[in-house]
Amino acid sequence: MKLSGNTILITGGSAGIGLAFAERFLKAGNKVIICGRRENVLQNAKEKLPDLITRVCNLDIESERAALFDWVTENYPEVNVLVNNAGIQQRFNVLKADAKNNWSDFNKEITTNIEAPFHLSMLFAPYFAAKEKAAIINVTSGLAFTPFAIAPIYSATKAALHSFTMSLRHQLSETSVEVIEIAPPAVNTDLGGSGLHVHGEPLDAFADGIFKGLEEGEHEIGYGTSVGRLRMSRDEIDEYTEKMYQATKNAVE
Repeated sequence: MKLSGNTILITGGSAGIGLAFAERFLKAGNKVIICGRRENVLQNAKEKLPDLITRVCNLDIESERAALFDWVTENYPEVNVLVNNAGIQQRFNVLKADAKNNWSDFNKEITTNIEAPFHLSMLFAPYFAAKEKAAIINVTSGLAFTPFAIAPIYSATKAALHSFTMSLRHQLSETSVEVIEIAPPAVNTDLGGSGLHVHGEPLDAFADGIFKGLEEGEHEIGYGTSVGRLRMSRDEIDEYTEKMYQATKNAVE
């Protein structure tokens, strides 16, 4: 994709990976719109990067996703890139999860990680197909390929988004819309809670590596440990998943 002269919407863009991408897109000469649930966090992002355009939006709610599409296309009709980045990760033992009383909490992971990017991609795809150049970028995870057993819903949602992204790429292959998947490894952000990913890849190094992949025209971009996982055999996936589970299972027991 071309890396300058775009108008880009980034979901979950007020912190972590989303904000790191926003910063780099701004520096490359793009107009960047970010959305998120919390106005104070969006304001903090704007204080750091004054050129950001911000919008409060709860992506769990269908009407708010539709309203976001309407607002963006009416106010910034030149929009031509969507980055589906917003995500939630929960770690739990299914034997202790109390799904009877707490299902709404677990369901948020599904609506944020699956329903929102599916819906937004389907809203923007026809709009983008009329553009000379456009792109939909879906942020999945290395866990889409090698599930993290103590984060079962997260891993499953990212696998679903990976599959959807592949289908979307085929369906849009004869249009002007590029479909790009970014599959991060563990990155040092607050995903899942503060301190859980302190041993992950440094955020700036990760974001720089992803932008190198975008510059080189890659359509499926990993970084660090996720690169190899994108092409593992089934036996390798089973072995890697078991190894990760044994190393982390005590965290949810």
